Amino acid sequence: MALVKIVYASMTGNTEEISEILESTIQEAGFDVEREECSEVEVDFFDDADACVIATYTYGDGELPFEFEDFFDELEDKDLSGKIFGVVGSGDKEYGDLYCKSAHDFVEALEKTGAEKVAETVEIENNAEEEDIEALKKFVQQLAAKL
Repeated sequence: MALVKIVYASMTGNTEEISEILESTIQEAGFDVEREECSEVEVDFFDDADACVIATYTYGDGELPFEFEDFFDELEDKDLSGKIFGVVGSGDKEYGDLYCKSAHDFVEALEKTGAEKVAETVEIENNAEEEDIEALKKFVQQLAAKL
């Protein structure tokens, strides 16, 4: 059975909740899943994954969460060829063009590892509402279609 691994960072609990929704939706789709907070793992966490998922918030002026910086930097030297990925971001639209910037930074970094993006990036303002949960279900369907 395919293994999906989720790494997340959460300051207010919104992104943690989003990662929990992803975890349960992936399990319901029939896949094995492991979910870890980013400060608990290194980038080699993805070594045995079939699909890699990042759930991140954007901090301040479009910055990566502090706790995700080392993980992000380690991606630069990682080869994830043959793996698929998707990214989910939470943010605040008050920041305009910087809204969910960290999610887009992760997409770019993961593409450089050789992994294939197979799910549209989901952007969620603050916490997940009903339409966001539907977008997360579609995200998981897109992952599942490639697994």
